[in-house]
Amino acid sequence: MGLFDSFISANLFKKTNRLYQSRTLAFLSLIYTPLLGGTKLMRISKLMLGLALSAGLTTTGIGAASAETAVKLEPYVTGVNAPLAMVQPAGDERKFVIEQYGKVKIIDKDGNLLPTPFLDIRNKIVDQWHDFDERGLLGLAFHPDFANNGKFYVAYSTTTNFQGDLGKLFWWDHTNTVEEYTVSKDDPNVADLHSGRIISEIDWPQFNHNGHWIGFGPDNMLYISTGDGGYANDWGIGHNVTEGNGQDLSVLHGKILRVDVDKQENGKNYGIPADNPFVGNDDAQKEIYAYGLRNPWRCSFDMGGDNRLFCGDVQQNSFEEIDIIAKGDNLGWRKMEGESCFDYTKPDNHPADCDKTGLVDPIITYKNCTAQPDGCAGISITGGYVYRGSHKEWDGKYIFGDWSKSFAAMDGQIFIGSEKDGKWEMEVAKVANMDGKTPYILAFAQDEAGEVYALTSITTGPNGTLDTIYKIVPAN
Repeated sequence: MGLFDSFISANLFKKTNRLYQSRTLAFLSLIYTPLLGGTKLMRISKLMLGLALSAGLTTTGIGAASAETAVKLEPYVTGVNAPLAMVQPAGDERKFVIEQYGKVKIIDKDGNLLPTPFLDIRNKIVDQWHDFDERGLLGLAFHPDFANNGKFYVAYSTTTNFQGDLGKLFWWDHTNTVEEYTVSKDDPNVADLHSGRIISEIDWPQFNHNGHWIGFGPDNMLYISTGDGGYANDWGIGHNVTEGNGQDLSVLHGKILRVDVDKQENGKNYGIPADNPFVGNDDAQKEIYAYGLRNPWRCSFDMGGDNRLFCGDVQQNSFEEIDIIAKGDNLGWRKMEGESCFDYTKPDNHPADCDKTGLVDPIITYKNCTAQPDGCAGISITGGYVYRGSHKEWDGKYIFGDWSKSFAAMDGQIFIGSEKDGKWEMEVAKVANMDGKTPYILAFAQDEAGEVYALTSITTGPNGTLDTIYKIVPAN
């Protein structure tokens, strides 16, 4: 309990707003005391707010890892703030990187970070905790016809318009928003701040498990990942008591959503694709493409092959997982953690058996150092990309990682997943050119050539501008 208690006492309540303090204290007294009993480390999610969130990581593939792959991390650009995504639009020489605290920056064709932001929406972002936060500017995607229409999309955490709902006023945390912008007519390196058009808004009960990777699929539809709403165990205020949000098709939390941004239907700034799996189901939200997710932290479509959708889904205390997601899939959360049955009232004690009917297994799992320290691989998975670059020996391999093996000290991990006959194995990549530990792994990126990059930070929170993006290359 040391990490959680020390963070709470030292940092969380250094707030001047007494109403906020009293609400938070009341919330903690309701959920923390009965669940944890003052003895158990609580895991709040992916980057872990100093709050104790050593996330769960176990590996179905790590034990199967054989020969170690050696990589080098070549510095590509530095001087950024908590980079959570880097995206290169089709046919564009530039790359665009999002900084968690609210800016989108441009990296030009020569690898120079331009000083003027492409977009600055810091005024829309909720106040963030400096020691650790999972809110902020979370996602970036460019319209498939960006070269002609100049449209792009950002996902971010903003304040909630409570509209007289006292329950949300006192207990809910923020709203995760997807918004469309257009490039300025006068300068292709600057967005038109007045062009904003809200696509979606989802109110969020807790600060964590936001997900909100966004990306266009090969079908030109916009995909949005959403976490289960936060806290832990898919339980608490804002969660379905009986089955959790991940399994509840009446809510948008814990899902992959799929929408058509080129249409406006039923009073919304998007359309519902006619082939979405729950169209015609009156008990389900029509935006849902797949469900049963906890905190899908970074997803990607394979540039080659069958353009499959890969997601890293941060689990609870014992395991982490990578999923390949197809239409209508139920990935299992809160019934399952990784490949193990899950009991939200006893999260570290996995039942020997449960009803797995209709559930889709992850392709890779590994042990989380929180509850499974022996042979563990990290505490919070970070989804990556299928490599399609110039190094042919890596073609088709899935490069992903873990934020760190420890919250207290950076120890980022890079993994390589390999598929053979429909089965996946993973190995830990050895970083050959770094003295000491690898920085925290926040995300990965891929350029038009199929090369893969690691987006890293040397701090646990969205602080400063000292973070670095590395290109991942063979060590020899």
